[in-house]
Amino acid sequence: MNITDVRIRKVNEEGKMKAIVSITFDDEFVVHDIKIIEGQNGLFIAMPSRKIGDGDFRDIAHPLTSETRSRIRDAIFAEYENVLSQKEE
Repeated sequence: MNITDVRIRKVNEEGKMKAIVSITFDDEFVVHDIKIIEGQNGLFIAMPSRKIGDGDFRDIAHPLTSETRSRIRDAIFAEYENVLSQKEE
């Protein structure tokens, strides 16, 4: 499965949530509402999730392997950096 599109839909300069992302696979399947979050150890991605009864959150969609998570993360961060550099110009 190939990542064919990454769209940064909303960029926040304030707060911990830096952006909301949609990613498309093979021009056939899209996952919306992936978040770029500023954590204690730098940026990370949070997959779309929903709140369950006891206040915890459970991912709605997520990669099954660390290799796939890395490919998704790298593609998202590359596009995020691209968007930030275009904003600065």
